[in-house]
Amino acid sequence: MRTDQTLKGVLLAFASFAAYSWSDASVKMIDGALTPYEMGFFGAVFMLAGFPYLMKPGDSWLDVVRSTNRPLWVLRFFSAAMGTIGSVAAFTYLSMAEAFALIFLLPSFVTIMSVLFLKETVGIRRWSAVIIGFIGVLVILRPGFRELSIGHVGAVFAGFSGAISIIVYRAVGPSEKHISLYGAGVLGVLVILGILMIPDFRWPTLPQWAMLAGYGLLAALATVWLMYAANHAPAAVIGPTQYSQMLWAILFGYLIFGDKVDLPMLVGIVLIIGSGLLTLARERARHVPLPASVATDPQAAVVTVPDNKTDT
Repeated sequence: MRTDQTLKGVLLAFASFAAYSWSDASVKMIDGALTPYEMGFFGAVFMLAGFPYLMKPGDSWLDVVRSTNRPLWVLRFFSAAMGTIGSVAAFTYLSMAEAFALIFLLPSFVTIMSVLFLKETVGIRRWSAVIIGFIGVLVILRPGFRELSIGHVGAVFAGFSGAISIIVYRAVGPSEKHISLYGAGVLGVLVILGILMIPDFRWPTLPQWAMLAGYGLLAALATVWLMYAANHAPAAVIGPTQYSQMLWAILFGYLIFGDKVDLPMLVGIVLIIGSGLLTLARERARHVPLPASVATDPQAAVVTVPDNKTDT
Protein backbone atom coordinates (compact mmCIF):
# COMPACT_ATOMS: atom_id res chain seq x y z
CA MET A 1 0.00 0.00 0.00
CA ARG A 2 2.85 2.36 0.86
CA THR A 3 4.36 1.79 -2.60
CA ASP A 4 1.05 2.72 -4.22
CA GLN A 5 0.86 5.90 -2.14
CA THR A 6 4.41 6.87 -3.06
CA LEU A 7 3.72 6.28 -6.74
CA LYS A 8 0.61 8.44 -6.47
CA GLY A 9 2.69 11.18 -4.87
CA VAL A 10 5.33 11.02 -7.59
CA LEU A 11 2.71 11.17 -10.37
CA LEU A 12 1.03 14.13 -8.69
CA ALA A 13 4.41 15.84 -8.44
CA PHE A 14 5.08 15.32 -12.15
CA ALA A 15 1.62 16.74 -12.92
CA SER A 16 2.30 19.68 -10.61
CA PHE A 17 5.57 20.63 -12.27
CA ALA A 18 3.96 20.27 -15.69
CA ALA A 19 1.29 22.75 -14.57
CA TYR A 20 3.98 25.11 -13.25
CA SER A 21 5.70 24.94 -16.63
CA TRP A 22 2.47 25.74 -18.48
CA SER A 23 1.94 28.62 -16.04
CA ASP A 24 5.38 30.04 -16.87
CA ALA A 25 4.74 29.59 -20.59
CA SER A 26 1.51 31.58 -20.19
CA VAL A 27 3.31 34.59 -18.74
CA LYS A 28 5.99 34.35 -21.43
CA MET A 29 3.30 34.50 -24.13
CA ILE A 30 2.44 38.03 -22.99
CA ASP A 31 5.87 38.89 -24.40
CA GLY A 32 6.57 41.87 -22.17
CA ALA A 33 3.45 43.81 -23.22
CA LEU A 34 2.75 44.37 -19.52
CA THR A 35 5.24 45.16 -16.77
CA PRO A 36 6.50 42.30 -14.58
CA TYR A 37 4.81 44.05 -11.65
CA GLU A 38 1.41 43.95 -13.32
CA MET A 39 1.78 40.37 -14.53
CA GLY A 40 2.87 39.22 -11.09
CA PHE A 41 0.05 41.09 -9.38
CA PHE A 42 -2.75 39.69 -11.53
CA GLY A 43 -1.19 36.23 -11.38
CA ALA A 44 -1.41 36.43 -7.59
CA VAL A 45 -5.04 37.56 -7.82
CA PHE A 46 -5.92 34.43 -9.80
CA MET A 47 -3.84 32.32 -7.43
CA LEU A 48 -6.21 33.23 -4.61
CA ALA A 49 -8.51 30.57 -6.06
CA GLY A 50 -6.24 27.91 -4.57
CA PHE A 51 -6.43 29.17 -0.99
CA PRO A 52 -9.45 27.07 0.16
CA TYR A 53 -7.72 23.88 -1.02
CA LEU A 54 -4.47 24.70 0.78
CA MET A 55 -6.10 25.22 4.16
CA LYS A 56 -5.91 22.22 6.46
CA PRO A 57 -8.20 21.09 9.27
CA GLY A 58 -7.91 23.56 12.11
CA ASP A 59 -6.76 26.43 9.88
CA SER A 60 -8.71 29.67 9.81
CA TRP A 61 -8.55 32.68 7.52
CA LEU A 62 -6.92 34.66 10.31
CA ASP A 63 -4.01 32.21 10.23
CA VAL A 64 -3.04 33.79 6.91
CA VAL A 65 -1.76 36.83 8.79
CA ARG A 66 -0.91 35.21 12.13
CA SER A 67 2.65 34.18 12.83
CA THR A 68 4.78 32.71 15.58
CA ASN A 69 7.73 34.71 14.22
CA ARG A 70 6.67 38.06 12.75
CA PRO A 71 10.14 39.13 11.47
CA LEU A 72 10.45 35.95 9.38
CA TRP A 73 6.84 36.33 8.20
CA VAL A 74 7.72 39.82 6.99
CA LEU A 75 10.85 38.47 5.31
CA ARG A 76 8.64 36.01 3.40
CA PHE A 77 6.31 38.90 2.54
CA PHE A 78 9.06 40.86 0.80
CA SER A 79 11.12 37.99 -0.63
CA ALA A 80 8.11 36.39 -2.35
CA ALA A 81 7.31 39.68 -4.06
CA MET A 82 10.89 40.13 -5.25
CA GLY A 83 11.06 36.52 -6.38
CA THR A 84 7.88 36.89 -8.41
CA ILE A 85 9.28 39.97 -10.16
CA GLY A 86 12.47 38.05 -10.88
CA SER A 87 10.77 34.96 -12.29
CA VAL A 88 8.39 36.97 -14.49
CA ALA A 89 11.31 39.02 -15.83
CA ALA A 90 13.30 35.84 -16.45
CA PHE A 91 10.59 34.19 -18.51
CA THR A 92 9.88 37.42 -20.35
CA TYR A 93 13.43 38.10 -21.51
CA LEU A 94 15.10 34.67 -21.57
CA SER A 95 14.40 31.34 -23.19
CA MET A 96 12.49 29.05 -20.86
CA ALA A 97 15.38 26.59 -20.66
CA GLU A 98 17.86 29.30 -19.70
CA ALA A 99 15.47 30.80 -17.13
CA PHE A 100 14.84 27.42 -15.48
CA ALA A 101 18.55 26.57 -15.44
CA LEU A 102 19.41 29.72 -13.50
CA ILE A 103 16.44 29.40 -11.14
CA PHE A 104 17.61 25.84 -10.41
CA LEU A 105 20.53 27.40 -8.53
CA LEU A 106 18.16 27.50 -5.56
CA PRO A 107 19.64 24.43 -3.78
CA SER A 108 23.09 26.04 -3.93
CA PHE A 109 21.73 29.22 -2.38
CA VAL A 110 20.06 27.15 0.34
CA THR A 111 23.36 25.48 1.18
CA ILE A 112 25.19 28.81 1.45
CA MET A 113 22.47 30.47 3.54
CA SER A 114 22.10 27.45 5.82
CA VAL A 115 25.75 27.91 6.77
CA LEU A 116 25.56 31.69 7.16
CA PHE A 117 22.25 31.99 8.99
CA LEU A 118 21.41 28.58 10.48
CA LYS A 119 25.02 27.67 11.36
CA GLU A 120 24.64 24.25 9.76
CA THR A 121 27.70 22.12 9.11
CA VAL A 122 28.14 21.46 5.39
CA GLY A 123 30.48 18.77 4.14
CA ILE A 124 32.67 18.56 1.07
CA ARG A 125 29.98 16.90 -1.06
CA ARG A 126 27.45 19.69 -0.62
CA TRP A 127 30.13 22.34 -1.18
CA SER A 128 31.16 20.44 -4.31
CA ALA A 129 27.54 20.59 -5.49
CA VAL A 130 27.54 24.37 -4.97
CA ILE A 131 30.74 24.77 -6.97
CA ILE A 132 29.42 22.56 -9.78
CA GLY A 133 26.23 24.63 -9.90
CA PHE A 134 28.06 27.93 -10.22
CA ILE A 135 30.37 26.50 -12.88
CA GLY A 136 27.21 25.59 -14.78
CA VAL A 137 26.03 29.20 -14.49
CA LEU A 138 29.32 30.49 -15.90
CA VAL A 139 29.06 28.06 -18.81
CA ILE A 140 25.52 29.26 -19.59
CA LEU A 141 26.16 32.97 -19.14
CA ARG A 142 29.62 33.04 -20.73
CA PRO A 143 30.40 36.48 -19.27
CA GLY A 144 32.41 38.60 -21.68
CA PHE A 145 31.25 36.55 -24.67
CA ARG A 146 27.53 37.39 -24.73
CA GLU A 147 25.24 40.17 -23.65
CA LEU A 148 23.56 39.70 -20.29
CA SER A 149 20.07 41.08 -19.62
CA ILE A 150 17.70 41.90 -16.79
CA GLY A 151 16.25 38.44 -17.37
CA HIS A 152 19.47 36.82 -16.14
CA VAL A 153 19.42 38.95 -12.99
CA GLY A 154 15.74 38.13 -12.50
CA ALA A 155 16.28 34.37 -12.81
CA VAL A 156 19.11 34.32 -10.28
CA PHE A 157 17.09 36.52 -7.93
CA ALA A 158 14.08 34.22 -8.27
CA GLY A 159 16.24 31.29 -7.19
CA PHE A 160 17.63 33.34 -4.32
CA SER A 161 14.12 34.30 -3.19
CA GLY A 162 13.00 30.68 -3.23
CA ALA A 163 16.02 29.79 -1.10
CA ILE A 164 15.00 32.45 1.42
CA SER A 165 11.58 30.77 1.64
CA ILE A 166 13.18 27.44 2.49
CA ILE A 167 15.55 29.01 5.04
CA VAL A 168 12.56 30.74 6.66
CA TYR A 169 10.76 27.39 6.77
CA ARG A 170 13.77 25.80 8.45
CA ALA A 171 14.04 28.61 10.96
CA VAL A 172 10.39 28.63 12.07
CA GLY A 173 9.99 24.83 11.96
CA PRO A 174 6.66 23.04 12.52
CA SER A 175 5.40 25.74 14.89
CA GLU A 176 4.33 27.89 11.94
CA LYS A 177 1.30 26.90 9.88
CA HIS A 178 1.87 26.47 6.17
CA ILE A 179 -1.07 28.73 5.38
CA SER A 180 0.65 31.53 7.32
CA LEU A 181 3.87 31.34 5.28
CA TYR A 182 1.89 30.87 2.08
CA GLY A 183 -0.30 33.84 2.96
CA ALA A 184 2.75 36.01 3.64
CA GLY A 185 3.97 35.32 0.13
CA VAL A 186 0.65 36.00 -1.59
CA LEU A 187 0.01 39.17 0.38
CA GLY A 188 3.54 40.38 -0.33
CA VAL A 189 3.01 39.98 -4.07
CA LEU A 190 -0.41 41.64 -4.00
CA VAL A 191 0.67 44.62 -1.89
CA ILE A 192 4.15 45.34 -3.21
CA LEU A 193 3.54 44.58 -6.89
CA GLY A 194 0.15 46.27 -6.69
CA ILE A 195 1.88 49.51 -5.68
CA LEU A 196 4.76 49.16 -8.16
CA MET A 197 2.48 48.52 -11.14
CA ILE A 198 0.51 51.78 -10.75
CA PRO A 199 2.81 54.20 -12.66
CA ASP A 200 2.91 52.08 -15.84
CA PHE A 201 -0.43 50.32 -15.54
CA ARG A 202 -2.05 49.19 -18.77
CA TRP A 203 -5.42 47.54 -18.91
CA PRO A 204 -4.83 44.02 -20.29
CA THR A 205 -6.41 43.00 -23.58
CA LEU A 206 -8.68 39.98 -23.72
CA PRO A 207 -5.89 37.61 -24.89
CA GLN A 208 -3.64 38.98 -22.14
CA TRP A 209 -6.35 38.35 -19.54
CA ALA A 210 -6.46 34.74 -20.76
CA MET A 211 -2.69 34.42 -20.35
CA LEU A 212 -2.78 36.04 -16.91
CA ALA A 213 -5.55 33.67 -15.84
CA GLY A 214 -3.53 30.73 -17.11
CA TYR A 215 -0.47 32.00 -15.27
CA GLY A 216 -2.24 32.35 -11.92
CA LEU A 217 -4.76 29.51 -12.02
CA LEU A 218 -2.26 26.93 -13.28
CA ALA A 219 0.20 27.98 -10.56
CA ALA A 220 -2.56 27.61 -7.96
CA LEU A 221 -3.49 24.17 -9.31
CA ALA A 222 0.17 23.14 -9.35
CA THR A 223 0.65 24.24 -5.74
CA VAL A 224 -2.39 22.27 -4.59
CA TRP A 225 -1.20 19.17 -6.46
CA LEU A 226 2.27 19.56 -4.96
CA MET A 227 0.83 19.71 -1.47
CA TYR A 228 -1.18 16.54 -2.12
CA ALA A 229 1.93 14.90 -3.59
CA ALA A 230 3.78 15.64 -0.34
CA ASN A 231 0.98 13.95 1.58
CA HIS A 232 1.68 10.69 -0.28
CA ALA A 233 5.46 10.71 -0.73
CA PRO A 234 8.43 12.22 1.14
CA ALA A 235 10.03 15.36 -0.22
CA ALA A 236 13.26 13.50 -1.01
CA VAL A 237 11.30 11.30 -3.43
CA ILE A 238 9.28 14.01 -5.15
CA GLY A 239 12.15 16.50 -5.16
CA PRO A 240 13.92 15.21 -8.29
CA THR A 241 10.66 15.39 -10.31
CA GLN A 242 11.01 19.18 -10.34
CA TYR A 243 13.69 18.87 -13.00
CA SER A 244 11.07 17.59 -15.44
CA GLN A 245 10.34 21.30 -15.88
CA MET A 246 13.46 21.50 -18.02
CA LEU A 247 11.97 19.03 -20.50
CA TRP A 248 8.83 21.15 -20.72
CA ALA A 249 10.97 24.26 -21.13
CA ILE A 250 12.90 22.79 -24.05
CA LEU A 251 9.67 21.49 -25.63
CA PHE A 252 7.83 24.82 -25.28
CA GLY A 253 10.88 26.73 -26.42
CA TYR A 254 11.15 24.68 -29.58
CA LEU A 255 7.46 24.42 -30.47
CA ILE A 256 6.10 27.81 -29.34
CA PHE A 257 8.85 30.37 -28.84
CA GLY A 258 11.50 29.33 -31.39
CA ASP A 259 14.18 28.97 -28.73
CA LYS A 260 17.31 26.95 -29.31
CA VAL A 261 19.59 25.20 -26.83
CA ASP A 262 23.23 25.35 -27.93
CA LEU A 263 25.98 23.06 -26.66
CA PRO A 264 27.36 25.39 -23.93
CA MET A 265 23.86 25.94 -22.57
CA LEU A 266 23.19 22.21 -22.59
CA VAL A 267 26.43 21.56 -20.70
CA GLY A 268 25.52 24.26 -18.17
CA ILE A 269 22.04 22.82 -17.71
CA VAL A 270 23.47 19.38 -17.03
CA LEU A 271 25.91 20.79 -14.47
CA ILE A 272 23.25 22.79 -12.63
CA ILE A 273 20.76 19.93 -12.56
CA GLY A 274 23.51 17.57 -11.43
CA SER A 275 24.37 20.03 -8.66
CA GLY A 276 20.75 20.15 -7.53
CA LEU A 277 20.33 16.37 -7.56
CA LEU A 278 23.56 15.93 -5.56
CA THR A 279 22.30 18.45 -3.00
CA LEU A 280 18.95 16.66 -2.75
CA ALA A 281 20.75 13.34 -2.24
CA ARG A 282 22.81 14.79 0.60
CA GLU A 283 19.70 16.35 2.18
CA ARG A 284 18.00 12.96 2.08
CA ALA A 285 21.02 11.27 3.64
CA ARG A 286 20.92 13.82 6.47
CA HIS A 287 17.14 13.29 6.97
CA VAL A 288 16.40 17.00 6.64
CA PRO A 289 12.60 17.52 6.96
CA LEU A 290 12.42 20.34 4.45
CA PRO A 291 10.72 21.36 1.25
CA ALA A 292 12.65 20.26 -1.81
CA SER A 293 10.82 22.24 -4.46
CA VAL A 294 12.55 24.79 -6.67
CA ALA A 295 9.40 25.49 -8.67
CA THR A 296 9.27 28.99 -10.12
CA ASP A 297 6.32 29.84 -7.90
CA PRO A 298 7.96 31.15 -4.71
CA GLN A 299 5.01 29.75 -2.74
CA ALA A 300 5.76 26.14 -3.61
CA ALA A 301 8.45 25.59 -1.01
CA VAL A 302 6.07 26.02 1.92
CA VAL A 303 3.64 23.27 0.90
CA THR A 304 5.99 20.41 0.03
CA VAL A 305 6.17 19.02 3.55
CA PRO A 306 2.93 18.13 5.35
CA ASP A 307 2.40 19.30 8.92
CA ASN A 308 3.92 17.02 11.56
CA LYS A 309 5.58 14.87 8.94
CA THR A 310 9.27 14.54 8.33
CA ASP A 311 11.24 13.40 5.31
CA THR A 312 12.56 9.87 5.50
